[in-house]
Amino acid sequence: MASPPRRVSSLLYSLLPSSLAPIPLFHALPIYPLLLSSVFSPSLSRSLSSSMAPELQQDGETLPQNNNTYTSDHDALHKTKVTVVGSGNWGSVAAKLIASNTLRLSSFHDEVRMWVFEETLPSGEKLTDAINRNNENVKYLPGIKLGKNVVADPDLDNAVNGANMLVFVTPHQFMEGICKRLVGKIKVDVEAISLIKGMEVKMEGPCMISTLISEQLGINCCVLMGANIANEIALEKFSEATVGYRENRAIAEKWVHLFSTPYFIVTPVQDVEGVELCGTLKNVVAIAAGFVDGLEMGNNTKAAIMRIGLREMKAFSKMLFSSVKDSTFFESCGVADLITTCLGGRNRKVAEAFARGGGKRSFDELEAEMLQGQKLQGVSTAKEVYEVLSHRGWLEFFPLFATVHEICIGSLPPSAIVEHFERKPEL
Repeated sequence: MASPPRRVSSLLYSLLPSSLAPIPLFHALPIYPLLLSSVFSPSLSRSLSSSMAPELQQDGETLPQNNNTYTSDHDALHKTKVTVVGSGNWGSVAAKLIASNTLRLSSFHDEVRMWVFEETLPSGEKLTDAINRNNENVKYLPGIKLGKNVVADPDLDNAVNGANMLVFVTPHQFMEGICKRLVGKIKVDVEAISLIKGMEVKMEGPCMISTLISEQLGINCCVLMGANIANEIALEKFSEATVGYRENRAIAEKWVHLFSTPYFIVTPVQDVEGVELCGTLKNVVAIAAGFVDGLEMGNNTKAAIMRIGLREMKAFSKMLFSSVKDSTFFESCGVADLITTCLGGRNRKVAEAFARGGGKRSFDELEAEMLQGQKLQGVSTAKEVYEVLSHRGWLEFFPLFATVHEICIGSLPPSAIVEHFERKPEL
């Protein structure tokens, strides 16, 4: 293939953020397609054209590029407003990523609202006041500046008022109550995305959180999952993520632009259920990995647990939703997220402590002691998965998933995590 004209290459390199300059070539390569799409994307054309041309065409009218002249109340009304619903560790990191981009992309309002479940800190100060005063979440993400355009708001109704894009990132067990509170409070054309790992189990069967949001609020909901240890992304260490979407590729690309930074690369995949189930089920496998670590069974055993876990993740997902794609499990939301969660996630950490103590201390007790208010997802997800398997008569096909739940509730000792091989069936 012929190389592109030198002037085109120079133009693309001139568009690179200065923060990309020191990144090695293999890190910059994934961003090259993003830059191409940014150059030719209508949603970004205005922000880029200011550095490329002296004039801008809009609605058949030539407008000067002077920012003071171009800014108007009309433009402000048509800018996209973003609200992050949730303010824990991952929610705060999401707000940081988004806030850096709303300042850069002219189609978005600068301000990013972040709904905070209000708490009183040991100092007596309200958490929202501390966040807004310090520009950091002093409880869940201390030492990290979120961006001065992030505004913490303890009033859910006020936080979502006027928002065009909603980012949901709370513990999954709270989402049904949050959705009920938001009915009739949001715009009819709002777009949503869920960063939540987990699912609701109802009498009629399992309900993914994205589906819960779509059905209760009557809006489209994408998902974002990936190998994303929040504290590492907060420190701007290179990472990837996957956006799962149903039909509208343009909406998926808008989410990609909103989240992507030189150190956080996002890829769209048309498979909402597959992406979301990967992010949900990997926490159950991480609990198993924690048991292995707590019992000092070694890396070979842990690798075996991860492989079997991935196998059960794929089988469970495809048995629930025939539309799930095999290729999804090779995205960041799949095998990459499984690896990083089994090596360094909070589920693995607490499960290790549980196994070291012989299962004598409950997960609730360990969670309260070790996570400073953050919530485990793996234990509750293991319970929900077990309910689905039991109801559908699938328990014998998923020995690892079943064993994790039985250990969590005390029916089996932690050492049983490797004994499930004796009842391994053919899926």
